[in-house]
Amino acid sequence: MFRFLVRRILGAVITLFIISAITFLLFYAVPRDPARMACGKLCTPETLQLIRHNMGIDEALPVQYWHWLTGIVLGREYPGFGHCNAPCLGYSFVNREPVLSTIADRFPTTVSLALGSAVVFLIFGIGAGMLAAVKQGKALDKIASSASLVASSMQIYFVGPLALYFLVYQFHILDQPSYNSFLDNPLSWANGLLVPWLVLALIWTANYTRMTRSQLVETLTEDYVRTARAKGMSRRNVFFRFAWRGAMAPIITIFGIDLGTLLGGAMITEFTFSLQGIGLLSVKSVQTNDLPMLLGIMVITSSFVVIANIVVDAIYGLIDPRIRLA
Repeated sequence: MFRFLVRRILGAVITLFIISAITFLLFYAVPRDPARMACGKLCTPETLQLIRHNMGIDEALPVQYWHWLTGIVLGREYPGFGHCNAPCLGYSFVNREPVLSTIADRFPTTVSLALGSAVVFLIFGIGAGMLAAVKQGKALDKIASSASLVASSMQIYFVGPLALYFLVYQFHILDQPSYNSFLDNPLSWANGLLVPWLVLALIWTANYTRMTRSQLVETLTEDYVRTARAKGMSRRNVFFRFAWRGAMAPIITIFGIDLGTLLGGAMITEFTFSLQGIGLLSVKSVQTNDLPMLLGIMVITSSFVVIANIVVDAIYGLIDPRIRLA
């Protein structure tokens, strides 16, 4: 296991290095000049060159990338901003604040949105999928399958405004979506995020219901499950001890990727409910051409996905004894 984790971590570092290099090239090779945008209409060549120097974009692209990369490990001096301690992702072109601290300020909102919705859609999605598999071919199975098919075709930008209109503005059942610190008031924290949780859970629950049902139906026909039944084990014991564990491995794989994506910022959800998270920050960064902020968000969100994959692979052997990590 230790050697496996070491290899995966080294592979993750290489993957993140490649992602950062490609992202840096794409973002900094765009034809729009952020220095000219910041210079304004009455811009002289001397002023433009000074702004470029202060932004750190007056050097060749490989040199810029090397300085950015070493800044993550060692820190960096920015002529127009001052010293940036490691890990340094640069300074925003828009608000002149450190990229890392800006993302860190938005991170609790995104984490709360991702983890809260994940708890809801896992409980209801896996639970509904298990019931549908046990009652395969019966009315409950058909209802769950049909409902999941309809819900999975819905989109957040459609369901979100409807939920806001009916649950918040029309009938005043729930509060206006907002983020409040969990440490200050847990009840207010949950109240403010309940509508986004329900909207995300409605769509993601459908996917997990379908996946859980299909995996369990397939696993219940495996030879080792039939053997356990033939030996006289109870139906419940066979289901949870053998079938359920065997079916959960693929689902946890998908969940690891989904959770990494959610932690990277559910852009449409945050934009729909005006939640100041990483997703909404990335949208605003695109609109303002804030290249350092975009690059920082891309690297951090990619890290979430890579780390989630490593964690999922590491717990594979605990979930399904048929899997061995070579």
